[in-house]
Amino acid sequence: MKSYRLNSFGLDGLRLEESIPAEPGPGQIGVAIKAVSLNYRDLLMVTGLYDKNLAMPMTPCSDGAGEVIAVGPGVTQHKIGDRVVGGFMQGWVSGPYDREKSKTALGGALPGTLATQVIWEANASVPIPEYMTFEEAATLPCAAVTVWNALFEDRPIRPGETVLVQGTGGVSIFALQLAHAAGAKVIVTSSSDEKLARAKALGAWETINYRSVPQWGAEARRMTGGGVDCVVEVGGAGTLKQSLDAVRFEGRINLIGVLSGAVGEIPTTMILHKAAHLRGIYVGSVEMLRSLVMALETNSIRPQIGSKFDFEHVHEAMQLMESAGHFGKIVISVP
Repeated sequence: MKSYRLNSFGLDGLRLEESIPAEPGPGQIGVAIKAVSLNYRDLLMVTGLYDKNLAMPMTPCSDGAGEVIAVGPGVTQHKIGDRVVGGFMQGWVSGPYDREKSKTALGGALPGTLATQVIWEANASVPIPEYMTFEEAATLPCAAVTVWNALFEDRPIRPGETVLVQGTGGVSIFALQLAHAAGAKVIVTSSSDEKLARAKALGAWETINYRSVPQWGAEARRMTGGGVDCVVEVGGAGTLKQSLDAVRFEGRINLIGVLSGAVGEIPTTMILHKAAHLRGIYVGSVEMLRSLVMALETNSIRPQIGSKFDFEHVHEAMQLMESAGHFGKIVISVP
C-alpha cells in the first residue's frame, strides 16, 4: 500500500511511502480508499500549527471514502464490496462528546486517510448513498457533520429563521445547502462577487461582499430587521465581534473554525448584552453522520466539490487550501 507520511512539519516533510497493509482486527474493516477530502485542520496538522507535539511519522487527513476489502472477526454490518465513509472520531459513535472520544480522531491521534488502504472500526463506518460518488462522500465526515451538529443537534434551526455563513469554503457551503433545505433564509459573506453569485445559485437568500461592506455584521442585522437567528462562525477571533453584531438578542453563534486566528479579544459585554448563545462545535458523532447522510439522501443534496486533484498532487491540493481560493470542498482521488 501507499500512504503519505508526515516526517517533519511543512509540506516538504510530507512524503509518499510504501508499506505492508495491516489486517483488520475484531470489529474492524479494511478499506481501499477511493477519495480523500481536505479540511483546514489537515493543513494546520501538516504545518505544525495544530499540535506541536504530534507523534511522527504520521498519516494526515481525516476524511475518506472507499470500498470494504476485508472484514475482521465479529463484523456483521459490512461485507466485502460495500461502499463506506469513515467517522471523524472512530470512538465517538453516539452520546455526548468527552475527552476519551476526542483521542480517537483520524489524521491526528489515529492514522489518517491519505493512503490507499486504511483500517476503520466497523461501527464507525457508514454506508454511502447510491447516488453519491466516492469523491462526494469523502467530503462528509468533518465539514458536513460539523454543520449538522451546529444546525440540528442542540437548538435546531426552524423554517423561516435566518442563518449567516462566512465565506464559501466546505463548512460554509454545507451550511448553506442544509439550512436552505430546512427552510431557513441564508446570508452568505465573501470577498468574491463570483463566489457570491454561485452561492445565490445554491439558494442563498442574501449575500454580502465584506470587502465592499467591511461592517458586514451591521449589514446583516439591517437586512434581517434586528439580527440573524444563527451564525455559523468559521473565522474565529478575527470575526467573532462582527458575528455578535449580526446576531439577534438571544440568538446563537456556533463557533466552528479559526480561519482568522485562534487567539484574540473576546467582546464579552456584547455576549452578555445580547444574551447570545455561544457554542463551540468540534465535528460530531458517527450517529450524527448517519443522520446527515439520511437528510442528504432525502433531499437529494450533492456536496459541492470545487477542485479535484490526483493522489500524486497532494502538495498542490494543500497549497490551494492554504490560499483559500476554493469554493466548496477540495478532493483528492486515490487510484
